[in-house]
Amino acid sequence: MEIEEKQAEVIDHFVKQVSAQKGSALGSVFVEATSHPSLFAFSEILAVPTVAELEGTDNSVHLEMLRLFAHGTWSDYKRNSGKFPQLVPDQVLKLKQLTVLTLAETKKVLSYDQLMRELDVTNVRELEDFLINDCMYAGLVRGKLDQLQRYFEVQFAAGRDLRPGQLGSMIQTLSNWLATSDNLLVTIQDKIKWADTMSELDKKHRKELEDRVMEVKKAVSVKTASRPILTSKGSMKSTLNLVE
Repeated sequence: MEIEEKQAEVIDHFVKQVSAQKGSALGSVFVEATSHPSLFAFSEILAVPTVAELEGTDNSVHLEMLRLFAHGTWSDYKRNSGKFPQLVPDQVLKLKQLTVLTLAETKKVLSYDQLMRELDVTNVRELEDFLINDCMYAGLVRGKLDQLQRYFEVQFAAGRDLRPGQLGSMIQTLSNWLATSDNLLVTIQDKIKWADTMSELDKKHRKELEDRVMEVKKAVSVKTASRPILTSKGSMKSTLNLVE
């Protein structure tokens, strides 16, 4: 949630910028936006009418670049590098950070081998430095690095922009989660009712035991008080008579 709050003002800034530009002038704004260290969501910028106007023009390459940062990964860029402008170092870093977020969407345990392959990293030290300094410290992900087992266990990952067609599957996922939550709530309520019932039965049982103990104590007390004793003259009297 923190990262979303941090980038809200940045998004607003760039939306205003692209709204005031057209054509090739948008290219430099896109480079600045996709290089910004606090910006990781681009759907609002893509929705600006002047951005959509780039479709099918000589400047559509800039639109494709922005879409890459909204939905793509470093591997997507490498496979289709000819259709995008050359990335500056800050853009390369940003796209690799976004790649980690995409991987974390489907897996909570990411092997070092997969991460090094997807990020073009050649050794474990470089990978761990990237995950710690550029991902965890940036608030993009939280997790645990396991050097022995060579994996990164994801505990939290910021969300990316929804890809075209992804909304339906997300709604279905949320609906399934809601149904599961409802079932779990019913189960918890049943458990609470059962616990309340058992508690009442336990109280009733305790009360019955206490009443029986009191009855036994009274009976023993009466029996003891009525037991005959030997007087000094050898005659028998009951303790009740002695009391008189």
